[in-house]
Amino acid sequence: MRFVARLLAASAMLAMAAHGVARAETTAFVRMNVVPMDSERVLTDQTVLVTDGRITAIGEALPVPAGVKVVDGYGTRWLSPGLADMHTHAETRGDLAVYLANGVTTLLNMGGARANLVDSIIPAVERGDLPGPHVYASLMVDGTPDYNGVVLKTPSQARAAVELAAANRYDFIKVYVGLSPEVYSALANTSRQYALPLVGHGVTAVRLERQLAQGQVMVAHLEEFFYTYFTPAGAQETDTPPDESRIPQAVALVRQYNAAVTADLITYKTLADQMSRPDALRRYLGAREAAYVSWTDRQAWRRTSYGSKSARLEAKLAFERKLAKAMADSGVELLSGTDAPTIPGLTPGFSLHDNLAELERSQLSRYQALTTATRAPGAFIARTKGGVPFGQIKVGYQADLLLSEQNPLDDLSTLRKPVGVMAAGRWYDRSALEMLLVKVRESYRAD
Repeated sequence: MRFVARLLAASAMLAMAAHGVARAETTAFVRMNVVPMDSERVLTDQTVLVTDGRITAIGEALPVPAGVKVVDGYGTRWLSPGLADMHTHAETRGDLAVYLANGVTTLLNMGGARANLVDSIIPAVERGDLPGPHVYASLMVDGTPDYNGVVLKTPSQARAAVELAAANRYDFIKVYVGLSPEVYSALANTSRQYALPLVGHGVTAVRLERQLAQGQVMVAHLEEFFYTYFTPAGAQETDTPPDESRIPQAVALVRQYNAAVTADLITYKTLADQMSRPDALRRYLGAREAAYVSWTDRQAWRRTSYGSKSARLEAKLAFERKLAKAMADSGVELLSGTDAPTIPGLTPGFSLHDNLAELERSQLSRYQALTTATRAPGAFIARTKGGVPFGQIKVGYQADLLLSEQNPLDDLSTLRKPVGVMAAGRWYDRSALEMLLVKVRESYRAD
C-alpha cells in the first residue's frame, strides 16, 4: 500500500507540474528562426501560428490575432520539430514526463506495453491530463517465453493475437526471434487485414529477406543484420564483423521493400561499453541521469549480466557506423531509437540525444541525424498508420515543436536544453519542463 501511495503522489505531482502549461486554442510563435526539416534549410524571422494542436500558418510578418498566447523568439531562437524515439520500452508517467522535458514528443513503445499504458496513460496524455509525448504501442510476440513476449505456437494463435491487439488499440505487432515460419506468415497475413503492421527483430527461422518480402515494415535494430542477414543460417555468430563489401547488399534489400531501419547506435555502443566491464553498471547508476530512472528499472539494471560477458563488440560497432552512414546516404528511412530504459545506462529522453550524437560521430550530417528523430519518424507513421502528419514544420502538421537557443543544424547539443516544447499544441516553457524533471526526481528519490 505504501508503494501505491507513492505512485499516486508522484502522479499528482506530475499533474501539478502541468498546471502552468498554456492551453490557449491559438499560439503565435513570433520572430522565430525555423528549421522546417522538409529539406536542409532554415527560414528566418518567421511567425508560426498554431490552432487546436495544428500548424495553421507560417510566414514573415503574419498578423497575430488579438488575445492569443505569444512565444517570442527575439530573432535569435530556433524552432524545429519535436523529437521522436522510435524504440523505447518506457511506459510510466515519470518516463513520459522525462521524455517531454528532453524535447521528445513522439514515442514508439516496442513491446511490453501493458494494459495500463495502452488503456490509461496514453489516453490521459492525449486528453492533456498528463504531460508526455504521443505514444504508439506495439504488442510483442515470440515463439518462446524466454523474452517475455506473448507466446505463439500455431497460426491460429497468431491470428487471435492480432485480433486481440486490434481490439485493445495497439498500433503495431512486434515480432521477436523465436517465431516459426508458419506462425510468422499467419501474423503477416492477419496484420494486413487489421492494419497492424509488423515491426521488430530478425526472426531466426525466417530471416530478414523473407520477413521484408512478407511485409515487415521496420527492422528494430541495425544489429539485426548481423544475426539474420550477414551471418549464414545455422552458423554461429562471432565478434568479427562482416566484410564491408556486403553493406551495399543490405542497403539494396531494405530499399527494395521500402522498409525502415532503427538506427540505435547508442544501444549497441552502450552494450559494447559494458561487456567484460563489471564497473560500468556502477558508473551508470551513479550518473546524473540515473536520477530519472525509476527504482524498478534501476533494479532491473542490477540484474543484468552484461558486465560478466566476454563479447567484444567494438569492431562490429565500427561496422554498424558504416552501415548507418551507407543507409543514410542511400535514402533508407532511418529512425532514431534507444531501447531505453531496458539497457543499463540508457535513460529515457537523455539517451535519444546521445543517439543523435552517435549518428553524427558515424559521419552522418547533422541534418541526416536530425532527420532520424523528426522527418523520418513522421514519414514512417504516415505511411504505416496515417493520422495527423508530424515531424516537419508545415501547415496542417501537428504542432510538435522544440524551441532552442541555437540552430540544431550547427550544434545538435542545443536540443538537450529546450527553451520550450509544444506537444500536440500544448506549450511547456522552460520552467514547466524543469518542474517536470524536479517532480520525477523527487518521486523516484522517495522510492
